[in-house]
Amino acid sequence: MAITASRPFDLPRERLFWLLHLGGWAAYFSLGYLQSVAYGKPAGYWVVPLTATVTGSLVTLGLRYLLRSAWSLSPRRLLAVMVVPILASSAVMDLITRRVMIEFCDTCVPMNNAAYVAYALGYIYVVLAWVGLYMGIKYYHQLQDQTRRALASRTMAHQAQLKMLRYQLNPHFLFNTLNAISTLILDRDNPTANRMVQGLSSFLRHSLDSDPMQRVTLRQELDALTLYLDIEKMRFTERLRVETDIEEECWRALLPSLLLQPLVENAIKYAVAKRVEGGLLRIEAQHEGEHLVLRVIDDGPGCGALENGELPPGKGVGLRNTRERLAVLYGDSGGFMVRNRRRGIEVELRLPFETKAPGSSHG
Repeated sequence: MAITASRPFDLPRERLFWLLHLGGWAAYFSLGYLQSVAYGKPAGYWVVPLTATVTGSLVTLGLRYLLRSAWSLSPRRLLAVMVVPILASSAVMDLITRRVMIEFCDTCVPMNNAAYVAYALGYIYVVLAWVGLYMGIKYYHQLQDQTRRALASRTMAHQAQLKMLRYQLNPHFLFNTLNAISTLILDRDNPTANRMVQGLSSFLRHSLDSDPMQRVTLRQELDALTLYLDIEKMRFTERLRVETDIEEECWRALLPSLLLQPLVENAIKYAVAKRVEGGLLRIEAQHEGEHLVLRVIDDGPGCGALENGELPPGKGVGLRNTRERLAVLYGDSGGFMVRNRRRGIEVELRLPFETKAPGSSHG
């Protein structure tokens, strides 16, 4: 386990917030008090900077909760939402502080509406400084989270690559495929045997060349999956039936490479191979809100162990690894669910909907 040096911003975030919030406003009060002494203000004038400090600390707490609730907005929309609250916070600070200041300064009473407006903006620099510092630290934490997640994702990807090689080079799959090729040769069905050898070669080449850190479009993912399914279709012939239902806008959606292959292999292994009549495999893709929703569905016997929301012990390794991969890559933005249907099992994946821009490349 790697050990890294601690940094100030590595403190628990709630504790760090209160430390900076209270410390910052304490420093603001100290500066105001020292200015009152330096400018020879009357005794008791310290209550003015204290009032501004207490009022400012309270109104900025309100701004904090507003910022947290609107943080998912784009930076431009977030700033637009915060304009009025920032102006209102400055006005509240001035209104309350000025009432106290009037006891020490008769000329501080606003003479007209224009003066009220001008005074109301007097503390805007303080509020803006607080908001800027808060957003800066929060964006820093967000960047740190993304960096940690990227590092964890890279580590997980290397592990997933090794595990994926076990799926892709599954001895049972290779044995069954080679055995089917041998049978075709003995039956002198050389054209079909040749197609199966070519399909196996293409699939293995793609599997070994695939970079687990690369994101591909859904169209590219299904093209790669077709290499695998073509081999299985030659093995199972009409026993394996495949359907797809892909919304048009989903074809350019981005997802981790080889995300669906272990799910499809799992469905074929448990829902098709063990049944004389074979089975149906269905792949769906939908755009729901901000998510790309992928489903792999079979019409097999299902799994009773899923009734309790748990994967069956000793089985579903591909399901577990896919769930772990989504959790590392997307955190709370991703989702994984597996459930029994009236017939068969449905595996649903949710990940942020991101599309490949025309003319761009990913590698």
